[in-house]
Amino acid sequence: MGTHLLVSVVDDDESVRESLPDLIKEFGFAVQAFASAQAFLASPYLDLTHCLILDVAMPGMSGPDLQRELLRRDYRIPVIFITAHGDASEQAKLLNSGAVECLFKPFSEAQLLKALSAALPLD
Repeated sequence: MGTHLLVSVVDDDESVRESLPDLIKEFGFAVQAFASAQAFLASPYLDLTHCLILDVAMPGMSGPDLQRELLRRDYRIPVIFITAHGDASEQAKLLNSGAVECLFKPFSEAQLLKALSAALPLD
């Protein structure tokens, strides 16, 4: 389905970094997972990433901070935020900042696939 487009997951929660890539691979995408925004920025996958799934609240650089840094560097990577601590007003703010979607944990496979479909051209 995703013709192996690369989706990068940035989340400080190890369980998310272990489980979410498996699901994304089932949808047909290639996946890389990172424990921090800084690790993603320093990786060789920055230029290869077609979509970012970012945790909102992380130590150090937050998901929204990473989104702003990418825009500052002129990277236009579609972003799907995920959060366990959000509310509707935060969701609206993130969507207004250019995010494709903001999903509240726990989210369903269908919600994730819908967000990925909105972020990426699917065959």
